[in-house]
Amino acid sequence: MDKSIKLRLTAAVLLTLVPPAIALAVLSAAGRLAWPWAVGALAAGLILGRLAASAIATAWTRSAERVEEAAEALEERRPPAHLHHEGADVMGLAEHRLLEAADSVVRELEVLAEQRDEFEAILRSMTEAVVVTGRRGDVVLVNGAARRMFALGADGDYRGRAFVELCRDPRLQEFVARSMGAADSAMASAEFQIQSPAPHFLAANAAPVRTNAGAAAAWVLVFHDITQLKSYETVRTDFIANLTHEIRTPLSALCGYAETLVAGVDDRDTQSRFLGIIERQARRLARLIDDLVTLSGLERGLSPLRLAPLEARRVIDEAVELMRERAEHQGVTLETRCATEVPRIEGDRDRLNQVMINLLDNAIKYTPRDGRVTVEARASQLADSSGKEPRDGVELVVADSGEGIPAADIPRLTERFYRVDRARSRELGGTGLGLAIVKHIVQLHHGQLRIESRLREGTTVTVWLPAAPAQ
Repeated sequence: MDKSIKLRLTAAVLLTLVPPAIALAVLSAAGRLAWPWAVGALAAGLILGRLAASAIATAWTRSAERVEEAAEALEERRPPAHLHHEGADVMGLAEHRLLEAADSVVRELEVLAEQRDEFEAILRSMTEAVVVTGRRGDVVLVNGAARRMFALGADGDYRGRAFVELCRDPRLQEFVARSMGAADSAMASAEFQIQSPAPHFLAANAAPVRTNAGAAAAWVLVFHDITQLKSYETVRTDFIANLTHEIRTPLSALCGYAETLVAGVDDRDTQSRFLGIIERQARRLARLIDDLVTLSGLERGLSPLRLAPLEARRVIDEAVELMRERAEHQGVTLETRCATEVPRIEGDRDRLNQVMINLLDNAIKYTPRDGRVTVEARASQLADSSGKEPRDGVELVVADSGEGIPAADIPRLTERFYRVDRARSRELGGTGLGLAIVKHIVQLHHGQLRIESRLREGTTVTVWLPAAPAQ
């Protein structure tokens, strides 16, 4: 490039010297100017022209190189080196103008880069799944939550692919197609369940990104996983239904027999029998309300524990003493066993007494006459799931020789109002909340509850509690 400019400038200088050379030749031929002077003048002109052409070519070459470096920097989206124009010639002014334009472009690129980083950081931190698609439905962006929700590869590049490649569930595809195909391109929302890649309840929102003309240039799809919320709603609905049913039964009995008594019953035996039924149903309703209040306080943390070192033997002896008369009345033998050198436990005496009474009450109720209920305390170590040393503790075991519980029902025994035999449980006066209360008390003590049972062989309930710290 440097040689090309120099040759062109030299040619231009030579062309400008042609008219003076002709004039000098004419003057020399006419005898008005000596030939040596004419030749010297031409030689001086050639030398000066050559030097001027070289200087101009060098300046232009340097300017071109600087401009080219600036252009390459802008192409690579990095700040260009500052251009220092030399003088106020046309090329210098052009360099100065290019520098101002380059600085403006660099500032805009930096702002765009910051906005892009902020946008990507926001998307990464969002718990909602976000997918951005083009006007035709091709994927532009998928955040991490969407990759996890649709079981996509963390490193997979889905840009430019059809949305159907993210998730092929027909309900989701129907929602996306309906949202993008709407005539007014308005924001759309829906709740539905998908089965692929895993069952989820989704709250989906689709919003268009509009151009200045108002047309939808892209779509932002946001998916909220509301599976847990739906499960909570199901639990609440079931709880209300069960509670209503449990309260309606004793209330119906109370109202029915009370109305009969108000209408008048002459037979005193019948009156006594009706009053006994009313009393039993009223006590059952009172027990239900007491258990509900207890369970609510435990779940909401409104019943703080009063922890103190306790002897495991004393915990089981106090509960057995309270339930012994009930067991004798039912014709059930009640036995206690306590191993030697059982460590003390740190717990709330009243709450642990409540646990043992609930377990003994269930065992006695569901054990037939001439059956046996055994209460035992023994030292035990519980393996730590984090891989640390096993923790020392105590197992409080209540075992009966009753009819047992089907294996399919065991995982649900601690649910509120769940009963294996609803009719028999109500007949025996159960509220269906006893094991739920036991579970929460054990959890508050950082213990574990385990239920084992075999049909026609009996049931064993084991409560593991951590040992009290050594003093």
